[in-house]
Amino acid sequence: MLERAREVTRRGKYTNIEYARFADDMVVLIYAHQRHDWLLGAINKRLREEFAKLQVEVNDEKSRIVDLARGESFGFLGIDFRYLRSLRGVMRPYYTPKLKKRTALLRGLKEVFGSYRSQPISRVISLINPKLRGWVNYFRIGDSSKCFPTSETG
Repeated sequence: MLERAREVTRRGKYTNIEYARFADDMVVLIYAHQRHDWLLGAINKRLREEFAKLQVEVNDEKSRIVDLARGESFGFLGIDFRYLRSLRGVMRPYYTPKLKKRTALLRGLKEVFGSYRSQPISRVISLINPKLRGWVNYFRIGDSSKCFPTSETG
């Protein structure tokens, strides 16, 4: 259904509706322009109709409408999404890993370092590299540097 909505609202090379789905989680993005305000209600109504046919209930406590242009943000699959002004003054999407995910990574690394304290460094490296690679690959779309404190010496 959303594929059809994406095609119907396509204007040139730009799409007015995008969506992402993973398991039972979904995000629907609508291009923020006044002429698309009607899409918000139409999509909400249509999704509920289609889910009712599948006997799937929408969890209203977890569902919400977010306006990124007003400074609001949302999290999806461990990433925080917001809209910020760039250094050039242009508004752009901004993605960062959630602090909870960084904490989980650091906790896992601390566990490896503690458990393999007397092991050769090559063994410890072989254990932490897959964890670091996986984390970096998953969060590569965002600005991960904002998650980690930097220590400047000078």
